Amino acid sequence: MPSRHPRTLSGRRNLHGRARHRRLSPARRSALEELGPRVRIAGVSMEENPARNSLSPQSLAGDRPVRWLEIGFGTGEHLLAMARARPEVAMIGAEPYLAGVSRLLLAARLGSLPSNLRVHAGDGRDLLDVIPDRFLDRVYLLYPDPWPKRRHARRRFFSRENLDALARTMLPGSELRVATDIPLLARHCLLVARAHLSFHWQAECAGDWRQPWPEWAGTRYEEKALRAGRNPIYLTFCRTREPQSRTPMP
Repeated sequence: MPSRHPRTLSGRRNLHGRARHRRLSPARRSALEELGPRVRIAGVSMEENPARNSLSPQSLAGDRPVRWLEIGFGTGEHLLAMARARPEVAMIGAEPYLAGVSRLLLAARLGSLPSNLRVHAGDGRDLLDVIPDRFLDRVYLLYPDPWPKRRHARRRFFSRENLDALARTMLPGSELRVATDIPLLARHCLLVARAHLSFHWQAECAGDWRQPWPEWAGTRYEEKALRAGRNPIYLTFCRTREPQSRTPMP
C-alpha cells in the first residue's frame, strides 16, 4: 500500500511559486490582504501541521456536502466562474503562484466573493496530504505544465504517486477531469491512468475528448491555445468503485 503522505526523494517539495512572482500591483496586494484570510485553508503547511493530520470537513467545505477541487488554478477564471455558478458546491483551489492567487481574489472583489470558495496558496500535493479519505466529488487539472523534455517528465503532476493520493481522497464514482492542448501530455495521462488501479478513462467516441464538459468555464490558457491553433483535449477519468488490475507501464 502506498504511503499516505508521499514526498519527493529529497523529502521536500519545491514551492517555488510562492517565492518567485512578479511584483504585485497595489490593487492585487490589497485583494490578497483583504480577501486572502477569508478564503484561506488553515492547517495545510508543514509549519502549521507537521503531523499531516487530516483537516475537518468543516474547515475545507463548510456544511456543503459536495466538494470539488481544482489543482493549479492558474489565474482562477474557471474556479471563480464555477464557484459563482454552483453556490451549493464547495469549490476548493490550490495554486502556488501568488500572482495567480492575487488575480483570482481581485476578480472576486470586483464582483462578489463567493462564500463557497476556499483557497490554498501553495502546492496542491500538500493540500491532498491533509484532505480526508473519500472526501472529493470531483477534481480538475486544467492545462498543467506539460514538462515536454524527457528529463523533466517526472515533474508532471499526473503521476502514479499523485493518482494514489487522488484515489484516497476521491469518492468512488467521482471524476478527475483533465484539460490540455498538448497531445504528448494527453498521451502521458492516458498511459499513467491505464496502469493505475483506481482510474478508468471515460470515453466511447472521439467527441468525448474533443468537446468540453457541460457547464464548462474556459481558462486564459485555453484562449491562448485556441488563438495559436491548438485544439484542446478533455479527458475524464472515473474513480472506479472496484480496483482494476494494474497493467505495466510501457
